Amino acid sequence: MPEEEPHSIRIHLDRVLAERGMTLTELSEQVGITVVNLSVLKNGRARAIRFSTLSRICDVLRCQPGDLITHEPTDPADPAGPA
Repeated sequence: MPEEEPHSIRIHLDRVLAERGMTLTELSEQVGITVVNLSVLKNGRARAIRFSTLSRICDVLRCQPGDLITHEPTDPADPAGPA
């Protein structure tokens, strides 16, 4: 299995789900994506997301992409990246 490439994108699906009082399973059913694939996204292990998928998630959660995804720039002097 290839090593994951480091990145500074953070996924906030847990927080948005909690704010909406929704489970990952409920989101999965309403969006039409498997719980496993949503879990990969939620845990920050996804390598990519289709705009159509992101659109469906945003429609169901009534949010903006920026509510789900943020960029935390890494400090070039810190090879470990963000804390």
